[in-house]
Amino acid sequence: MEPGSRWLVLVIKLPAEPTRHRVGVWRELRKCGALSLGQGIWAVPDVPVFADGIARALTLTEQAGGQAMTLNASGRSAEDASRFEALFTAARSADWTEFLADCGKFEQELAKEIRIAKFTLAELEEEEQSLERLRRWHRDLTARDVFGAPEAAEAGRRLKECAAACEDYAERVFAALHQTPEGER
Repeated sequence: MEPGSRWLVLVIKLPAEPTRHRVGVWRELRKCGALSLGQGIWAVPDVPVFADGIARALTLTEQAGGQAMTLNASGRSAEDASRFEALFTAARSADWTEFLADCGKFEQELAKEIRIAKFTLAELEEEEQSLERLRRWHRDLTARDVFGAPEAAEAGRRLKECAAACEDYAERVFAALHQTPEGER
């Protein structure tokens, strides 16, 4: 069975107060890639990659004193399945677009550090942590992108460019740290 021909629909009702419970469930569902279909109604393709996130959202719902129903669903027609796939892919495209913007910010940050010659180990470590965050985000988006949003290929290319730029910055940092100061030779 192809991804998208079956999906899980979650119907979640949470108490109005305290709002932190609703926000927590909402964040978990967004984090796992669930698609909001309306007030308290979420859907994901019925594939294993979503199981842990859905389980966490259901646990949070129960802990908050809310109610949840998980339904197995399929469209009544091929058009329904296509519509769901298009909605889901549009959501992933938005995620990839945000990722690509962060790649641009990362590259700008490295360019700034090179321009001002800030070649320190502390700055290198900070940039390496930012790159690692991008790698984790790319991995998570790739896992959720079950239909293959068109931006995914560009995102993979940009991540490689970010890694190469960080490697170039690291080489500059080490070269600066290994220089003998003028007059001490």
